[in-house]
Amino acid sequence: MANPLFDRLFACHAGRADPFLHLPGDGVLSYDAFLAVSARLANALAAVGLVPGDRLAAQVAKSPEALALYAACARAGVIFLPLNTAYTDEELRYFIEDSGAKMVVCDPVREAGLAPLAKGLGAALMTLDGAGGGSLTAAAAEQPETHAVVDRAGNDLAAFLYTSGTTGRSKGAMLSQHNLLSNALVLADLWRFTDADVLLHALPIFHTHGLFVATNVTLAAGGSMIFLPKFDVDAMIAHLPRATAMMGVPTFYTRLLDDKRFDRDLVGHMRLFVSGSAPMLAETHDRFAARTGQRILERYGMTETNMNTSNPYEGERRAGTVGFPLPGVELKICHPETGAALPEGEIGVIEVRGPNVFQGYWQMPDKTAAELRPDGFFITGDLGRLDGDGYVSIVGRGKDLIISGGYNIYPKEVEVVLDDQSGVLESAVIGVPHPDFGETPVGVLVAAPGEVPDLEAIGAAVAARLARFKHPRELIVVEELPRNTMGKVQKNVLRDRYAGLFDGVAQGAQA
Repeated sequence: MANPLFDRLFACHAGRADPFLHLPGDGVLSYDAFLAVSARLANALAAVGLVPGDRLAAQVAKSPEALALYAACARAGVIFLPLNTAYTDEELRYFIEDSGAKMVVCDPVREAGLAPLAKGLGAALMTLDGAGGGSLTAAAAEQPETHAVVDRAGNDLAAFLYTSGTTGRSKGAMLSQHNLLSNALVLADLWRFTDADVLLHALPIFHTHGLFVATNVTLAAGGSMIFLPKFDVDAMIAHLPRATAMMGVPTFYTRLLDDKRFDRDLVGHMRLFVSGSAPMLAETHDRFAARTGQRILERYGMTETNMNTSNPYEGERRAGTVGFPLPGVELKICHPETGAALPEGEIGVIEVRGPNVFQGYWQMPDKTAAELRPDGFFITGDLGRLDGDGYVSIVGRGKDLIISGGYNIYPKEVEVVLDDQSGVLESAVIGVPHPDFGETPVGVLVAAPGEVPDLEAIGAAVAARLARFKHPRELIVVEELPRNTMGKVQKNVLRDRYAGLFDGVAQGAQA
């Protein structure tokens, strides 16, 4: 037997002195040196008693050592559970307890708070800071830099990723070696990555985008990464001349476009810009193309599936869409109640099937059965449509659907109109409780820089383009929309914030 994930992404680079990570301050870590670090770490995991199939929960700052910990888990057969660095100790308790983690790795500043929890669960606790120091690396330094890679099969679990948990408990998506590897190989081929590519990497590595897309694709192609600890406009502009490709969230691109140094000359040598994790406004696509002469490639993925679709590398990258299903991935639009496939142009729930689709939710058989059909199709919960050319558009999440007076309202179609209006930078449409209609749409607007939206004119524009039942009953201007760490608008936060907006409206009133 072998270890498919480690063999194809890591072991194949053994002995290579070529750069893998370009670090701040002009430091470089070669492939061979990185593999040596991962071997020492794998030996350190074994020394504290971890065996194949055990879970390791890691809440650590981005660093080469943090990335090597992922490689160490792959080679040791340990299931890797990366956790958002913003989670509090109380939030971490759930993930650690639910996963049954046998080891927890945290920043030294979190050690005291997590020690009682780890002790109570019988889990080892070690530390790793953003500079690569801590008790884990100290222990690894005492270990040899060779390690006998553990045999694993393609269907063995490689990672747990927990869903965001905006409704109910977070669910631990179980991802196999084959789930991760198949997606990396498809994307590397589709996006034309080679060993000559240098990816500008400013994403976090506790999320599928930065870890299982950006990193795995680079490893699959044998290229290198400019490995920045976080997104910083000055650092991005300084490093772009050395890069050939960049992956980011929409916020990365809007902030770059706000800087006059970001121009056609700066990025003329770049071959690819990829965006995901949150929808990108058509205006951002247009501004980027006008400024750089290039089109951003937008794609669509999920915690449970990694990537599902992509706009084409060659051909039209159509703003407002996420392109076509990836090779080997089947996608259909289904009726939310019957599950029947819907014709092109109709809005329904996106279902996908392919080697990228996860194995189920950890210790949640009922949830798994409810969302993963016996025939392998995963019910994503995302609402979308297919156009006549086969492009997929995401309309919103199923839970974001507004049902007002018995009519279905898809927030995205209202947001498109609002975003088009003068003085509006972006918008979010939510449903809030209403005594007469059950719920009613409300538009939350962010003003364009230096402008004041004319709410009366915006209301008139909406009235001219949308049916009456779709009109936002209120338009509210805010400084910014709440977002999670990957840039997604947190509509659940907005719904909670404005839940009482119509408490004083009498039933039957047309407020």
